[in-house]
Amino acid sequence: MHKVKQAVVLKGDNELKKNRYLLCLLLCGFMLYFAAPRLSVFAEGLEGTFALAWLAFALIVIAGNLTAMLYSPKRAVIKRQPNRANKKSRSYYS
Repeated sequence: MHKVKQAVVLKGDNELKKNRYLLCLLLCGFMLYFAAPRLSVFAEGLEGTFALAWLAFALIVIAGNLTAMLYSPKRAVIKRQPNRANKKSRSYYS
């Protein structure tokens, strides 16, 4: 007989990851709230380049955390296969 290995994802582990993604999203939104009015995207030179790069990195962080939160695997379900060797058969004859 060969045994099938099955991966088990703990429920608490998945919830902790989703909480972390949400925290990162909130922190990124908080930083954008304070930084966006101070960044001048249309400025020339290094200042404009820095503002565009900072906003691009912030959007990458938001996209990555949203993707991780929305497409995270759901909780794995353990399917038990009947073990025929340990199964007791009862039959009553009269």
